[in-house]
Amino acid sequence: MLSSFDPSPSADHRPRLHRRGFLAIAGGGLLGALAGCGTVRSTGEGGGASSSATGLVGKIRSSAGLSAMTPDSRLEQAALQQARFMAGAGRMEHTTGWGKDFASRVSDNGIEGAAAENIAQGRMDLTRLFDMWMNSPPHRRNMLDPRFTRFGLAYVADAKRPDWRYWALVMGR
Repeated sequence: MLSSFDPSPSADHRPRLHRRGFLAIAGGGLLGALAGCGTVRSTGEGGGASSSATGLVGKIRSSAGLSAMTPDSRLEQAALQQARFMAGAGRMEHTTGWGKDFASRVSDNGIEGAAAENIAQGRMDLTRLFDMWMNSPPHRRNMLDPRFTRFGLAYVADAKRPDWRYWALVMGR
């Protein structure tokens, strides 16, 4: 959430104490924000998760009569950016706090054409992760979209709960 604050007092009331008070509050807020960032830092990343999931993704697609998708480093980079954001924020959502929606993340990574993203969080291995997505109609539709030929999968573990992962799967052509 964004809020605005104008720290400059009116021209008639400019005592130094107010300015110092403002600087002390602002500095304390900045230190608090930085301290908060340290508590949600990730403890592990799975930037190479795509290669581990290739066989599983291939089975899912072939069972639907589709060609396999191959891992792609640009899609994996977009997935890793999303997983990092979610782990840092401690929540699951497609838009990052930096105002980056899915379309801008894909574009910023040089990905052109149709693309889709599945996200998840929790304690799960690859099999459970993909089972969950396949049992959700919108996620299943993304995974079985015949336009997609490439994918990138990544996760980031939460610092407070190392067994808790934030997952992102980005698919494209």
